[in-house]
Amino acid sequence: MHKGKKYVDSAKTIDRSKLYDPAEALSTVISTAKAKFDETIELHVKLGVDSRHADQQVRGAIVLPHGTGKNVRVAVFAKGPKADEALAAGADIVGAEDLMERIQKENFFEFDVVIATPDMMGVVGRLGRVLGPKGLMPNPKAGTVSMDVAKAVQESKAGKIEYRLDKTNIIHCPIGKASFGAEKLQDNFDALMGAIIKAKPAAAKGQYVRSCVVASTMGPGVKVNAAKLMG
Repeated sequence: MHKGKKYVDSAKTIDRSKLYDPAEALSTVISTAKAKFDETIELHVKLGVDSRHADQQVRGAIVLPHGTGKNVRVAVFAKGPKADEALAAGADIVGAEDLMERIQKENFFEFDVVIATPDMMGVVGRLGRVLGPKGLMPNPKAGTVSMDVAKAVQESKAGKIEYRLDKTNIIHCPIGKASFGAEKLQDNFDALMGAIIKAKPAAAKGQYVRSCVVASTMGPGVKVNAAKLMG
């Protein structure tokens, strides 16, 4: 795969054999974010669990102290007063069967988060095949299936992110933008890592955090000293 000149230049400034302290890793990543747009800084954490086993799943959601820097578009499946509550809280799209049909027939996906009241899950369930692969299926663990739709909408807008394992037991999450600066990124990093460590399954054996890397959208990854994070 061809790497651009900026990437190659940035990669030269990173010591591949070194495990950086979180603060140093984040300031290094910011210095390598040289694209013409405000790059997203992402955290990639490999865990010593097996996601194929139900008792070793790691999943949850957290509102980052400084948000993600992204304008989050929220769709809500609700009816009656709950639909009104969702709109009042700032939801971008609110609907029921009409919204389901729009997604099915028009391939409508102008949203980043889907929230639903429990009574609407029968309708939302019919969209499982299209919402599931996109990571958009509402889930009680992530707080996206709730009667308190106003709170769910506000948290999503404030920068709530969901963390979950992929098939290779890695969690990938945004922790902000390069323009945030090292201090705000550190706050978000600490909050997310704290949540991941707290979510350690009882069935997990051996080393829990295997590796931890921070990277900008277009830049190379910087390895973080995971041992220090476990404290």
